[in-house]
Amino acid sequence: MRTLLLAGTALLTLAGTVVPASAQVSDNVIRIGVLNDRSGIYADLAGEGSAIAARMAAEEFGNKVAGASVEIVVADHQNKADIAASKAREWVDTGGVDVIADVPNSAAALAVQGITKDKKRIFLMSGPGATALSGAQCSPYGFQWTYDNYAMAAGTGRALYEQGKRKWFFVTADYAFGQSLEEETTKMVKSLGGTISGSVRHPLGTSDFSSFLLQAQGSGADVIGLANAGGDTVNAVKQAAEFGITQSGQSLAGLLMFITDVNALGLQSAQGLMLTTGFYWDADDQTREWSKKFEAKAGKKPTMVQAGVYSAVKHYLKAVEAAKTDDADKVSAKMRELPVEDMFAKKGKIAANGRMFHDMYLAQVKTPAESKGAWDYYKIVKTIPADTAFMDPKQSGCTLVK
Repeated sequence: MRTLLLAGTALLTLAGTVVPASAQVSDNVIRIGVLNDRSGIYADLAGEGSAIAARMAAEEFGNKVAGASVEIVVADHQNKADIAASKAREWVDTGGVDVIADVPNSAAALAVQGITKDKKRIFLMSGPGATALSGAQCSPYGFQWTYDNYAMAAGTGRALYEQGKRKWFFVTADYAFGQSLEEETTKMVKSLGGTISGSVRHPLGTSDFSSFLLQAQGSGADVIGLANAGGDTVNAVKQAAEFGITQSGQSLAGLLMFITDVNALGLQSAQGLMLTTGFYWDADDQTREWSKKFEAKAGKKPTMVQAGVYSAVKHYLKAVEAAKTDDADKVSAKMRELPVEDMFAKKGKIAANGRMFHDMYLAQVKTPAESKGAWDYYKIVKTIPADTAFMDPKQSGCTLVK
C-alpha cells in the first residue's frame, strides 16, 4: 500500500509539472487565420498559396507547439476592408483565433490592424504594403514582414533614376496601398532630384486602362510608374504594349510586381522590366529546396508574399515554443528578441515598430532567350541591404519607437 501511495504521489507531482506548461496556451490550440483575397485580383499572388505556406510552417513543428495543437483556418476578404474587419472580429471573438496572417490590400490590413491591436492578437502582415502599418498606425502586436512601399520605391525607383530616367507619371490604384506606393516613390524620386509630371487614379480591379495609359503617354514622362499590383498590373502592362508605350521610348515601371504577374504576362511582354522583391525561388539552395516542396503542393513557384507567410508563421511558432505561452505580449517580445533565420530571411531582425528588416533584391525580368525554362524569370541585379531597403524606424512615425 505504501508503495502504491508513493507511486500515486509521484504521478500527481509529474502531472503538476506538465499541466501548467500546456495550460499556458489558451484552449490548448494555436489557431492561425490566413485572411486574404482567394477569388480576385490578388488570389494568384496570395490566396490558397499563402494558406499552403502557413501549413508548411506548422508541419515543420509537427502541428504542435508548447503542448498545443496548431490549426490553420482560412477566409476570403474579397479586397473589402469591411469584410476583412468583420471576419477578423468574428475569428477573435468566437473562433478562438490567436493570429491573423497575410492580408494583402492595405485598406483591409489597416482595418485588421485596429482590431488585433484592441483585442491583443498577433498580426503577421505579408501581403500589404502601406508604410502606415509599421508607421503612424503601428501596433505592439503587428509585424510587417515581407515588403513595404518604401522598399519598392527605394529599389525600383532608385534603379530607374540611376539609368537617367528622371521624370515620372503615375497610374495608381485608388485605395490606401496605391496612394501610399505613389507617395513613397514620389518622395524617393524628388529626393534624388527627379520630377513628377502628374498622376491618374484607377478603380481597383478595372479591366480598361486605355484612358489612364493615354494620359500617361501624353505626359512626356520618362517613366510611367504603375502603383498597383496583381491583376491590375498585368492588365496595365498588357494594354501598354498594345499602345506601343515602351516602343516609343517611355519606360514602364511595375512598382510592385510578383513572379505570378510575370508568368501571366509571359517573358515576351515582361522582358526587361525592373522590379524589387523580397524573395526569389532560385536565389540559393535553401530557396530552391523549399520552393520545390511548395510547388508540389501548389502547382507553381511561390511569390514573395507566400514565402513571407511561411517565414512569419514559422517565426511566430518559434516564439511560442520559446515563451511556452500564446500570451500576445510575451510572444511579441520573444519575436522581437529572436533573430529571423530561414530560407526567406538571413539574419532578419524585427524593429520596435514591427518592421522585419531583411535584405531585398533588385531584379530584371529575363528575355525569352535568357530563360532556361518554366519560372526561370529573374536576373538578380543586386542585393539591397536591409538598412537601405527599409525606412529608419525613428522616421516611421510609430509611437512604439523611442
